[in-house]
Amino acid sequence: MKKTFVELDQLKKITQKYPTPFHLYDEKGIRENARRLYEAFSWNPGFKEYFAVKATPNPSLMKILKEEGCGVDCSSYTELMLSDAVGFKGDEIMFSSNMTPAEDFVLARQLNAIINLDDITHIDYLDRLTGLPETISCRYNPGGDFAINNAIMDTPGEAKYGFTRSQLSEGFKQLQAKGVKNFGLHAFLASNTTDNQYYPTLAKILFQTAVELKQETGAQISFVNFSGGIGIPYLPEQSPADIYAIAADVQKVYEEILVPADMGEVAIFTELGRFMTGPYGCLVATAVHQKHIYKEYIGLDACAANLMRPAMYGAYHHITVMGKEGQPCNHKYDITGGLCENNDKFAIDRMLPKIDMGDLIVIHDTGAHGYAMGYNYNGKLRSAEVLLKEDGSSELIRRTETPVDYFATFDFDKELKGQFINKYPEIFGQ
Repeated sequence: MKKTFVELDQLKKITQKYPTPFHLYDEKGIRENARRLYEAFSWNPGFKEYFAVKATPNPSLMKILKEEGCGVDCSSYTELMLSDAVGFKGDEIMFSSNMTPAEDFVLARQLNAIINLDDITHIDYLDRLTGLPETISCRYNPGGDFAINNAIMDTPGEAKYGFTRSQLSEGFKQLQAKGVKNFGLHAFLASNTTDNQYYPTLAKILFQTAVELKQETGAQISFVNFSGGIGIPYLPEQSPADIYAIAADVQKVYEEILVPADMGEVAIFTELGRFMTGPYGCLVATAVHQKHIYKEYIGLDACAANLMRPAMYGAYHHITVMGKEGQPCNHKYDITGGLCENNDKFAIDRMLPKIDMGDLIVIHDTGAHGYAMGYNYNGKLRSAEVLLKEDGSSELIRRTETPVDYFATFDFDKELKGQFINKYPEIFGQ
């Protein structure tokens, strides 16, 4: 049984300050997890975690991770802006994107971020835009299937990302000819896996490729970036990834491949998102409706606009009815939101304790790719984000959207604007 990081009495006090729905984050859990990661990879002096901003783009959470020694992995102009505003500088920022707009590259160069190129054509493209930095990284796509112990984990050959192996050799030579001095190698070959062999298997591929590239081109390879991919146990019976075992096995591969090739100074980078914050966030909602037709439905004041993973992927998120953790799960419910879409369901045929109207419902593991994937379909307004601090107090770190926010980007003509001002003066501050 999954346990919540917040107690019912705590949660009641928080909901008195901040109405549901909202995403709640656990500062203590996030900090402790970051420290475990750094402890596990302490054998590598250059190790650095670049938190994937896309997972949870909130400056308060980014600040916490910065204080724990993390950098940031950005994939867009606004993520770069956000990271700069929080205080990340230079090589604390990794910029990994694809089909990249010119303005994104320009800002990344202005911030002296480490740029991770996704395609060989981006070499000339970036050179024309801003010139090339002395340090640059390239993303590798080995193609085919990616397997661990003969089990296929993903199919890189179907992915749009990265250089082919031959393009890496050619790309490194082009970059050297244009003045690049230090190189990084990057790959992302599986998503959301708790298999402890993912990083060690990826390490073998990347380390061997790094050795080959150095032999072929003489390039100085300063770091190898494993990107993200380590997942979290969404299911109660699922075991979490063991970051200490993972790091120890990566060390063995490092010593087998890189050290004999006189590459024992190569730094290890990661770009974890889900692993860093996923278990330390939850969506808090209230049961507001119950419907008895062909099935039993419980309607929440949250919907897929607040958490779209179940609707989009059929993903499992554990649900706790707060205050009823010890009661038998003898009622079968579909837990739904209020969108005009039948896939707006957080759970289907889920066995839970009897739910009464007004019960607080906690949906687990929303600390990554939860709020970040929200949207405004049906005119739904995105929820607040709240931080449960280490001292037990709570802090609003993003307010709930309002109709003013929803209408802010419309370019009304004079007649429409007049009608809105007449009917809803608060929209225009009248």
